[in-house]
Amino acid sequence: MDILHRFNEGYNWMLSKGDPRVQSWPLMETPVPLLTLLVLYLVMVYQGPRAMAPHKPLPLTSVLVAYNLALVCLSAYMFYEFLVTSILSGYSFKCQPVDYSNDPLAIRMANVCWWYFFSKIIEFLDTAFFILRKKNNQVTFLHVYHHCTMPINWWLGVKYVAGGQVFVMTILNCFVHIVMYSYYGLSALGPHMKKYLWWKRYLTVLQLSQFFAVIVHTGYNMTTNCSFPTGFNYAVFIYAITLVLLFSNFFKNTYSKSKED
Repeated sequence: MDILHRFNEGYNWMLSKGDPRVQSWPLMETPVPLLTLLVLYLVMVYQGPRAMAPHKPLPLTSVLVAYNLALVCLSAYMFYEFLVTSILSGYSFKCQPVDYSNDPLAIRMANVCWWYFFSKIIEFLDTAFFILRKKNNQVTFLHVYHHCTMPINWWLGVKYVAGGQVFVMTILNCFVHIVMYSYYGLSALGPHMKKYLWWKRYLTVLQLSQFFAVIVHTGYNMTTNCSFPTGFNYAVFIYAITLVLLFSNFFKNTYSKSKED
């Protein structure tokens, strides 16, 4: 009982340190709704292929084209909002503390941070569509790891640091997602589009480049006197390294000379 009491005290203390501006926003009051969605996601990953085993793959061409187009538009909107709001706010690319005020620009930045977090929930559908189309080979450890960890990272980001220097990585990632979901949308049109999608490997290169950029940017802030929370810098730095390792392994296994031969 003493352990439970201490845990409850620690949990309540953690929530009390959150940004009061986002307290009433959807999914932000406590982590329970997000954790519930993550459990349901993992159940889908585990049970989905089994449930689809006796069935034929679903033809989802129209749905996939519409879905990917919607994510291109959402990514473009977030890219615009992060870029314009950071410029209007006079953000520094070297070190930018979080503005916790109720200034309209500070609220605008926090709002687009929430949309960025919520986009990671929407992207659970990436996995659902793979399973419904029986593309189970696409549901790799890298895929599931990335889709599980990003919502957690960004729930914490919105809850505690909705703004500040995270705008650098979000601008990069939104740009990558514009390109990535454009590729997926074109690919969904059918095999006849394959000849136009020769640039797939360069999409992975672009993804790796953004991770390296995040490592450099965050590493710089870890070695300077920056008023952005140090713990978040270390967490982002370590997380970006894990993505570099996993995406590098994917690139090697997918595009190595032996695979091409």
